[in-house]
Amino acid sequence: MAHKNSEMLKVFRISTLILFWLTVSISGYSNNSPSEKQGESTVEKFNASKLIMEHIADSYEWHIATIGNFHLSLPLPVLVYSQQSGFHCFSSSKFHHGQESYQGFQIGAEGSKYAGKIIETGKDGSEVRPIDISITKNVASLFTSIVILLVIFLSIAKRYKEGFDRAPKGLQSWIEPIVLFIRDDVVKASIGEEKYLRYLPYLLTVFFFILLNNLMGLVPILPGGANLTGNIAVTMILALFTFATISFSGTKDYYMHIVNAPGIPWWLKLPVPLMPIVEIMGVFTKPFVLMVRLFANITAGHIIALGFYSLIFIFGEKSVYAGYGVSVVSILFTIFMGLLELLVAFIQAYVFTLLSALYIGMALERHESHEGHLENSH
Repeated sequence: MAHKNSEMLKVFRISTLILFWLTVSISGYSNNSPSEKQGESTVEKFNASKLIMEHIADSYEWHIATIGNFHLSLPLPVLVYSQQSGFHCFSSSKFHHGQESYQGFQIGAEGSKYAGKIIETGKDGSEVRPIDISITKNVASLFTSIVILLVIFLSIAKRYKEGFDRAPKGLQSWIEPIVLFIRDDVVKASIGEEKYLRYLPYLLTVFFFILLNNLMGLVPILPGGANLTGNIAVTMILALFTFATISFSGTKDYYMHIVNAPGIPWWLKLPVPLMPIVEIMGVFTKPFVLMVRLFANITAGHIIALGFYSLIFIFGEKSVYAGYGVSVVSILFTIFMGLLELLVAFIQAYVFTLLSALYIGMALERHESHEGHLENSH
């Protein structure tokens, strides 16, 4: 009992620290620097949509906290190639949080065509996008998650090299049940006993990559805080990997049934190939569903959590007492959303892996001809 109480106390302390950090970070937006205009001090109103979009969008620096006029952030390397001046490499701190230009480059202003992106002024005075291969926040988070995964699994693999007869301990005892669950209940059940080992490494990699980045996105401080799996480009690449695996692994029967599905009346195939069109659309719909499902669920969770926090400052602008009153409800709802997002982090990694395994299994399945089915039934 004493051990459980100490563990609960640790969890409470960590939760309190995270909530405090979030509150300090967000409160900077509600206390923007006063600007002198015609002898009067005016304070910019709190903009909830701007706050939310800045937290879920990619950026050229890793924002940590804003306290009054002070922005605490980690600058990241900017790598751009301009057709006018060649290759450039410098720190994103040169932009001074997007307020200044450097070497002819600047970050696009809010509301412009290239808002939030690095641009340069062309010879005709127009905004031009250089070739941008900068290490943004999402890219830095991607590299961080790769390093973490390599460290975890190389250390566990080293442990297995010492012998399989030894009882798992430490991190190995946490990872092994998950690996066995994905292997037996997801991959083997979907693809089959004969060919599942060929696709197991890919599906395990996808599962742990999505899971780790989902969890890192819930941590508001370094090395977390990036919305990597809530980036449509990242989920698109993951879906394309599954699509390529399905396409190259598909059997002859798989493709024949797309073009000429058995058991379908001929008038749905000729003269208008209605069913083949539907089947071909289904081939591209599967990766699209994988892409949108992961992106939408992760992004929505972040937006809802930040929306609850924004209520504190929206009501606080009306009345200080209203802000304090709403803060209790907002923090409670944010804690609830945090726990829900923790569950969603596991569910979305599982669903993406399960659907990928099912689609691969469908592509590998060998079907008997329609006539063969009829003979067997007789």
